[in-house]
Amino acid sequence: MAAIDDAAARLMLRALFDRAVEAADPRRTMPPLLPPPPRGRTVVVGAGKSAALMAQVVERHFGAPVTGLVVTRYGHAVPTSSVEVVEASHPVPDAAGEAAARRMLELVGGLGADDLVLALISGGGSALLALPAAGLTLADKQAVNRALLASGATIGEMNAVRKHLSAIKGGRLAAAAFPARVVTLAISDVPGDSLSVIASGPTVADATSFADAQAIIRRRGIAVPASVTRHLERAEDETPKPGDKRLARAEAHIVARPQASLEAAAEVARAAGIAPLLLGDAIEGEAREVATVMAGIALSAATHGHPLAAPAVLLSGGETTVTVSGPAGRGGRNTEFLLGLAVALQGAETIWAIAGDTDGIDGTEDAAGAIVPPDTLARAEAHDPRGRLAGHDSYSLFAALGDLVVTGPTLTNVNDFRAILVA
Repeated sequence: MAAIDDAAARLMLRALFDRAVEAADPRRTMPPLLPPPPRGRTVVVGAGKSAALMAQVVERHFGAPVTGLVVTRYGHAVPTSSVEVVEASHPVPDAAGEAAARRMLELVGGLGADDLVLALISGGGSALLALPAAGLTLADKQAVNRALLASGATIGEMNAVRKHLSAIKGGRLAAAAFPARVVTLAISDVPGDSLSVIASGPTVADATSFADAQAIIRRRGIAVPASVTRHLERAEDETPKPGDKRLARAEAHIVARPQASLEAAAEVARAAGIAPLLLGDAIEGEAREVATVMAGIALSAATHGHPLAAPAVLLSGGETTVTVSGPAGRGGRNTEFLLGLAVALQGAETIWAIAGDTDGIDGTEDAAGAIVPPDTLARAEAHDPRGRLAGHDSYSLFAALGDLVVTGPTLTNVNDFRAILVA
């Protein structure tokens, strides 16, 4: 590889990110996994940031009439003909998501053994399927969701709680469809590709319990409404467990996963003469702490040629967390990771990085993430980078520097993508 300058480094990082997103596009990955049409009806249901695009793929490739309803995030709808698309709020649920979830249960109820439910599930589906369990309200769900998002809880922990406050998650949607056959096609956005965690697993068995949900709330120090405490303590109507006969005709397949996107990006790097090192697709932890570890690996590669010599790129995926303990500015976990990385790198001259959410939205902001070149810290000094990091205001800093990566909704979601280029 020839010597690299700032412009070339930025182009390479963006090419890696774009290829990772492209590899998870359901228009490429879904058609081979569609089941054959049934003797009876086919009802399509779904939830997530990719749900509308996945429904469009079904309409174009299934080969038989379908009806149904999917719910996606505001701004993520695409044209469909026979499957209705509803837009709702993410990451905090709203009444539109509640109404859509209730209608989905009605659509699958009363189906027979010759019918098929095609469930299209992707990241974000948990907040979008906002149907409270009996005795709870949408306001209860919203309060718990906000507290979970600020607590630093992992996606697995958040979804274990959500399942036990829901009338549709944790296998309940598939149970309601019995005796119809249920085929789930899912885009994984979770560490380990666990189908029971993706969108809180509305069509697969749930191994967690009410006791688990209570323990998570205690461990994370989350204040919840009294109605939620009472509901969890009663522990009535547990989620369907492995072996539940109502799930006997349910099956699930992953159509896109984080590891495949990392491998696709690695091929782009190799073609450019850059050695890729895949650090894993399931990295979790506090964003700024993960950044410190990643900076150490990158500096070792730049200084000592270990764990591999430059030119090299360190690729990783997964979902970091941001624990907010006080007032916070504007930021997402990817820009917080990058600001932490810039501080830890201390202006290392040969290291660039990109991090972004493959759905195109980092948290609640309008950017997927950002790019960090070697001079980030120097250019950021006028903006108090360490103070911005402490105040979770990373988006504002990168906006001021002009280094945000803005893609708009990508209509897929295999979680976060990080690439650190050592030139």
